[in-house]
Amino acid sequence: MPDGSKRNFSDENVILKDLLTLTKAATQRVEQLLQRAKVHCQSVICDDGRVDPVRLETHQLQAHGLAWLATYTESLRQMHNWAASLAAEDQFSLPNQLILQIGFAEYLQQIIGGIPMSQSEILRPQDIGLTPDDVGDFQQSAVVQLMQNGNSPAAKTLLVTLMQEDQGNLIFGNSGLDEELEMIREQFRRYTLERIEPHAHDWHLQDELIPMDVIGDLAELGVFGLTIPENLGGFGLSKASMAVVSEELSRGYIGVGSLATRSEIAAELILCGGTEDQKEKWLPKIASGETLPTAVFTEPNTGSDLGALRTRAVKSEDGYRITGNKTWITHASRTHVMTLLARTDPQSSDHRGLSMFLAEKTPGDDANPFPTPNMTGGEIEVLGYRGMKEYELAFDGFEVASENLLGGAEGKGFKQLMQTFESARIQTAARAVGVAQSALDISLQYAQDRKQFGKPIIAFPRVANKLAMMAVEIMIARQLTYFSAFEKDNDRRCDVEAGMAKLIGARVAWSAADNGLQIHGGNGFALEYKISRILCDARILNIFEGAAEIQAQVIARRILEAA
Repeated sequence: MPDGSKRNFSDENVILKDLLTLTKAATQRVEQLLQRAKVHCQSVICDDGRVDPVRLETHQLQAHGLAWLATYTESLRQMHNWAASLAAEDQFSLPNQLILQIGFAEYLQQIIGGIPMSQSEILRPQDIGLTPDDVGDFQQSAVVQLMQNGNSPAAKTLLVTLMQEDQGNLIFGNSGLDEELEMIREQFRRYTLERIEPHAHDWHLQDELIPMDVIGDLAELGVFGLTIPENLGGFGLSKASMAVVSEELSRGYIGVGSLATRSEIAAELILCGGTEDQKEKWLPKIASGETLPTAVFTEPNTGSDLGALRTRAVKSEDGYRITGNKTWITHASRTHVMTLLARTDPQSSDHRGLSMFLAEKTPGDDANPFPTPNMTGGEIEVLGYRGMKEYELAFDGFEVASENLLGGAEGKGFKQLMQTFESARIQTAARAVGVAQSALDISLQYAQDRKQFGKPIIAFPRVANKLAMMAVEIMIARQLTYFSAFEKDNDRRCDVEAGMAKLIGARVAWSAADNGLQIHGGNGFALEYKISRILCDARILNIFEGAAEIQAQVIARRILEAA
């Protein structure tokens, strides 16, 4: 049993012969199954090759199921590519082999037996139009061998034994990233261990804002300007580096990991849609941390339907006057500028009448959180995702200068916002991986320390199995996230891949946190234990930056359009 004792290396025979050959063949089978599912879905959802909105809503389960199958397909493809790359560099070690084998075995089984879209929504092949013949053709040779033998008790026991032996490493298994990115990981892991993890739980319990000196640290470390070009005050690094930084900071505390998200969204908006003057004015200040931004998009009763926004911006002599209400605005009080979406065309009723503003404000404090004239706000108390606080905002003739209309032209706000979704969802997926990793870190340690019936609880198979699957699914989500970031870095459209990474990353984070709490037993339900915080933090990941249902809708539409 995985009780910390020395293992017998003869256990290595749990690895299936020609594993990479099996996973390559299985990946091809999954791709073929997805293609059949696409054809079935297209026949009921599309009209003359185009997605019919009414049919899409009527057959939403089928469409979203297609999205989940596509996400599993891409996940397995990237896991195989990750493993093949490691093998080419002679780094495909036993832990990596076990992660690959167990991951393939489990996800192949779920594809046939049921993919959990949520706790109560299990997607089965017939739900997406797949027939018994389709399923029969899928279950051939490599697929069957992996499903029957890949996720054995011996494999999971060996995996958890190795996890204990490798506990001093930054992560379990090889990330597949280059040396520079791993150096970045090490730097930020060291920082979170010193400055974040010792305090994060108290910040959460006391519902405190992240201290300004931590924000100062992040500014000095270059977090806010990580991907901003060097000529505009940033470091000009890759989206992959952003993913690693977000992952490691969120591993310490999601609130800290999410501080950079505000800057990333604002910077992306300005880089993609701003004038040259706006870029030169705002980006160096955002990069240095001198200017802290917040995103002001969502309104009461609109949620993800941004095209229905009602907040209006009326032209005045020297600019615009903003009137309306916003909600779920993160870090609204202490920030200097709002990327604010408002309706400039009163005759419009959809996204075409929206414009984006760089709305300047005065940072507030505890005594007066919103000192700027014609702007008020109130805190929304939340279960988790604390550290920056959530607010409702009200604007009544709030003034914005003309030069702060993003891009200098009205009616482009929605398009400008859409350009940020890839980066924002990659970062959210990375935050999810960090939260999941945090759950695994503390649960593994607890399972070794906690004694029951004369032995550590990690010696019990159902505890060990939970830890094993945490490690496997974290690597799956990690590889899909990194792949999305690499696609973005290579200027390839990756809205689908980023959405997939966010979709599965959020589920993995919740699963890891929930299983981690179960491992803690009754102690996990006590506020003093960190896992209670991680569970609360993990839950939001399936909602913000596009709820799981929205992600699935977007993915499905794109897949069907490309069919």
